[in-house]
Amino acid sequence: MAAHSQYEELARQLSAIGAVKREMGRMLPQDCPPASAGVLTLLDRHGEMRMSQLAELLAIDMSVTSRHVAHAAERGWIERKPDPADKRSRLLRLTPSGTELLEELAERYTATLARYLDDWTDTDVGHLVELLARLRTSFGDCRTRAHHDSTTRTPAG
Repeated sequence: MAAHSQYEELARQLSAIGAVKREMGRMLPQDCPPASAGVLTLLDRHGEMRMSQLAELLAIDMSVTSRHVAHAAERGWIERKPDPADKRSRLLRLTPSGTELLEELAERYTATLARYLDDWTDTDVGHLVELLARLRTSFGDCRTRAHHDSTTRTPAG
């Protein structure tokens, strides 16, 4: 088990990752905020879905999800169509324009990472990928855990 001081330093480094995420966000097109990119990525990964499922995957409120969806739909990146199983609901799916934007974003992300990590070896990048994947696995599905923890926590007394 790692020493307490190592966990403290890890916490500091993880907090500083926000700066990296902000820099990566700067490479997005002006009309595509990170939240829109997240919506498109999830629709690409999971296929068409209802807004409620998207909100769950994003781990955000339905009203916030609705704003993100409206933004992406107004730009033609996603479409909302009636759900054949429940006409009151809508299914969201990527449009060809949304898929094209995702491909552009992937190229931009890759180019940005290559530029910032140009002095890293392939082995270094491989280790980072491996360790980040391991970190995510250790945390599991944080949305499920957060919901579980909030329902099982007892008030401090």
